[in-house]
Amino acid sequence: MTPTKPTSRKAIGYARCSTDKQDTKLEVQEEKIKLYCQLNGLELVAILYEPAVSAKKRLYTRKEGSKITKHIESGVTNIVAMKLDRLFRNAGDALGCVEEWDKAGVALHLVDMGGQSINTASSMGKMMLTMLAGFAEFERNLISERTSQTLQFKKAHRKVYNHVPYGYVSEDGQLIPDATEQAVIAEMGNLRSNGVSLNQIAAKLNANGTQTKTGKVWHAQTVKQILALAA
Repeated sequence: MTPTKPTSRKAIGYARCSTDKQDTKLEVQEEKIKLYCQLNGLELVAILYEPAVSAKKRLYTRKEGSKITKHIESGVTNIVAMKLDRLFRNAGDALGCVEEWDKAGVALHLVDMGGQSINTASSMGKMMLTMLAGFAEFERNLISERTSQTLQFKKAHRKVYNHVPYGYVSEDGQLIPDATEQAVIAEMGNLRSNGVSLNQIAAKLNANGTQTKTGKVWHAQTVKQILALAA
């Protein structure tokens, strides 16, 4: 099936930042998206803004990202974003969406990918996107591996990493076991080894008035993470 080429110049922009303290980054994305559309003769009908949204969420599960389909149904045939990682969480997500858009006659435009723009309406643009998506995911995986190795090293040498984990206090950059919290961890381990579920353990801790590190309510995921670190 031959992909349908864009038949109109209508476009929407998409801008995202990870925290609500990065309003200026949204403004920068907006400015560059508008300039790109102006230089390329695209009619920018709207910009979707996603402040404080993690890239871990798939595009269509985000509040503004979920509106893209409606814009396409209304006649938009161009989607413009600053970079690949503003839209997608991984290569699979990127290539799946782009293939879907291509079949619908919608082109993706990336304004700044290493100083160059990419337009998937062309064969070259599709090829470049596929390569860049793969390299981006490769880089993320490398960072994840390095982070994991660093955390494992610091844990083994009882050095503070990220934040002070439950069961320890920090003294001069070193992790020192906290007797009270270590006792709670031991209780968690005993309950778990006796077949008690994570949810039940969390409920028991809450019922007993046991404090988390931040004084919040215990959840099954919190218990799971603490037991995994203690293993």
